[in-house]
Amino acid sequence: MMERCPWCLGNEKMIRYHDEEWGVPVHDDRKQFEFLMMEVMQCGLNWNMMIQKREIFRRCFDNFDFDKVSTYDEVDIERIMGTEGMIRSRRKIEAVIHNAQCFQKIRAKFGLFSDYIWGFTKGKTYLYMDHQKGHAPAKSGLSDRISADLKKRELKYMGSVTVYSHLQACGIINDHWEGSFRCRELIGLHRCGAETAEAEELIEADQPVLNMSRAKPACFRRLCPVEIFT
Repeated sequence: MMERCPWCLGNEKMIRYHDEEWGVPVHDDRKQFEFLMMEVMQCGLNWNMMIQKREIFRRCFDNFDFDKVSTYDEVDIERIMGTEGMIRSRRKIEAVIHNAQCFQKIRAKFGLFSDYIWGFTKGKTYLYMDHQKGHAPAKSGLSDRISADLKKRELKYMGSVTVYSHLQACGIINDHWEGSFRCRELIGLHRCGAETAEAEELIEADQPVLNMSRAKPACFRRLCPVEIFT
């Protein structure tokens, strides 16, 4: 039986999200925008609701095409508000539209939003040994810095807790529980992308603290190096 992070065990959609997406490094800007705006919609609610309503969000926001969303007007807001099953928060819907415009400005300056946000860790995934044992915080110094910068760039609903959740989702922080099969698999993914001495060591040696079996590189595609914090 495959072990998973306990938070995902409530239903099949959450399990599939955990198994296929959560914590996988994201370098696609549309996916970055989707995850980040789902965090906006989640504020005051819960992630399970976001996963259950994901297809509704995609229909409402043109599959999270930030170029299209950035042009939305009052007619679009009313359309979204009237969509069955949609979270009817005008403030959040307006924030998604506003954030799409800010997202474009970041892309104009940095080339890609992914380059911008991964720049805070110099392209590395952060792996905290303590977090692997179930002690993951709600926010961190890293999320504080990114939150402050996103707010400076005028994005809305970008508190540190929201940003930390996004960093977990898009693989900038790997917070899978150490017993989860996805923790082992994602370490394997990172191992194949190792470019630093620390990450190369991960390739060659088992990690007794994480109790991980050696990954099979053929099973994984190249992603990015890992920086480990004890």
